[in-house]
Amino acid sequence: MAELYIGLMAGTSLDGIDACLVDFSDGQAKTIGFYYSPYDTTLIQRIAELSLPEHRTGLQDYGILDCELGHLFAASVRSLLQKTSISAASIQAIGSHGQTVFHAPDLTFPFSLQIADPNVIAEQTGITTIADFRRRDMAVNGQGAPLVPAFHEALFSHPTEHRCIINIGGIANITVLPAGSAQGALGFDTGPGNTLMDLWIQQQKNLAYDAGGQWAKTGSVDHDLIGRLKLDPYFKRYPPKSTGKEYFSLSWLQKKCGSTSYKPEDIQASLVFLTAITLCDAIRQYAPLTERVLICGGGAQNDYLRQLITKNLDCPVESTLTYGIHPDHVEAAAFAWLARRTLNHLPGNQTSVTGASRPVILGGVYFAR
Repeated sequence: MAELYIGLMAGTSLDGIDACLVDFSDGQAKTIGFYYSPYDTTLIQRIAELSLPEHRTGLQDYGILDCELGHLFAASVRSLLQKTSISAASIQAIGSHGQTVFHAPDLTFPFSLQIADPNVIAEQTGITTIADFRRRDMAVNGQGAPLVPAFHEALFSHPTEHRCIINIGGIANITVLPAGSAQGALGFDTGPGNTLMDLWIQQQKNLAYDAGGQWAKTGSVDHDLIGRLKLDPYFKRYPPKSTGKEYFSLSWLQKKCGSTSYKPEDIQASLVFLTAITLCDAIRQYAPLTERVLICGGGAQNDYLRQLITKNLDCPVESTLTYGIHPDHVEAAAFAWLARRTLNHLPGNQTSVTGASRPVILGGVYFAR
């Protein structure tokens, strides 16, 4: 008998909502449906403004956007169910990550804020909804992120092969999976993923992203600039650590560039290289025994970025599609998995990843009517 959950994910790339239908029958995770709902340009701008550290939004604007995204997330669920011809009554629960608008794990009073009102999602879909996954981990002194490594371990660990999972969204992170996972997974944010590349091409060419890294390929990597960017203390910090677009922003890039004039295409080429090299540096430092790298997230579609990662590693680099799940589906599926953990009163965080003092059950449960 099918055991169905839906995972909803909206990443820091601000592209849209991923909805993934997963069957956990017999303890396996099999994706049986996926629906992507893109954000329109105006909505992207509103979310981006809310996420800016210097932006001072009114509570009314925040509340409206929270409710509006709740309706959009619910609409994605309904579209997914229609696409797969599965009824809402067949779904055990929805795991909604929501849309991160601020992640600040290193403050005196740390917090992480995701919007897309789960009350609305539960009411609009008639499905029990679990949301707000990060803050319970932070309540026990964890970073609140990344949370997906636990799912990576369940899905991709191998009894005899040392593996590393690269996930490239707005922010990039790795999951280290020792053979047999006897040592437990290690995972952390390595730094910018797509975020700086996207922000730069938006500013320079009014494009949402650099498809396949085509614009970056027209430039040259400036290793002097790379050196300046890599001096940032974040890259030298030991895990557990997590970060966000609040930190790796255009203002961060402009401060690092200083008054030096660089060609726009050279900056783009350098930003792709920065993402690749900081990922590879992290793997060499924290997973030197890695025999195979699996890559997922939106950045997996950037051919130039994948080429740079492959060039700088001494092991095969493959898409997670080779192992049964499309790279665009992994994160949403992970929140279906986390929702299942929560409903079964099982912890969802990994202390070796987030630095939390103990495992905890994640999220708030909003029961269906």
